[in-house]
Amino acid sequence: MADLADLTLNDGHTLPAIGFGTYPLDDAQARDAVVSAAEVGYRLVDSAVNYGNEAGVGAGARDTGIREQLVVTTKVPGRDHGYDETLRSLDGSLQRLGLDRVDLYLIHWPNPSVDRYVDTWRAMVAARDAGKVRSIGVSNFTEAHLRRLADETGVLPAVNQVEMHPYFAQARLRAFHDEHGIVTEAWSPLGRRSDLLDNDVLAGLARDKGVSVTRLVLAWHRALGSVPLPKAASREHQAENLDVAGIELTDDEVAAISALERGRIGGDPDHHEEM
Repeated sequence: MADLADLTLNDGHTLPAIGFGTYPLDDAQARDAVVSAAEVGYRLVDSAVNYGNEAGVGAGARDTGIREQLVVTTKVPGRDHGYDETLRSLDGSLQRLGLDRVDLYLIHWPNPSVDRYVDTWRAMVAARDAGKVRSIGVSNFTEAHLRRLADETGVLPAVNQVEMHPYFAQARLRAFHDEHGIVTEAWSPLGRRSDLLDNDVLAGLARDKGVSVTRLVLAWHRALGSVPLPKAASREHQAENLDVAGIELTDDEVAAISALERGRIGGDPDHHEEM
């Protein structure tokens, strides 16, 4: 299996090119899946308070024996927005994870009607400066949300984790990310709750390449510079999802996949709120 080069964040730290998603695994499932994922080569693990599996993710990270090689991610939920609330939420996450540091800490959703995400961001900057988190970022933020963070705090996120797959390629937002040194992470990279993996265009391209549709789509993510976060409980599928470094796509093939655009499947960050 060929190695994938890490990406450099705007804070100088690095991020593995493919991550391991843990939603909707429970604690017991997450612990076993994280250990297995680390054994096949994953070094980026994604979790969140609202996934309810931080304890399992943390146990798995510790049990791998290579905790210091792992980038463990969690996210502050909407109910904990605010400066003091965020710091308390982080302490709770660290306790559940059983770790002394969160490697990548994200705001899960902006929740614009609550309008406290800027205060939350200020708290995350302080936590980073205090060494309680390594890198900070956001999830489900639009260009307008990102611009506001920059205007009011002077600090841009290292990462924005958003819905992204061939049916919703996020071209405009990715261009903004590229301009400002923000790495795009992709949740639902395989178009969960859609017919994406049965798409005829993808099936034909995958057949031509001699690979599965899943690996083709993950190679498309890598060609665009995004960090996909596929979830797989079985060791076989974990290894398959990670084995994409040798799949070369031409510019025309990337464009053909991106042309499948239909729109988002999940919630719109301007309106969807998650507490």
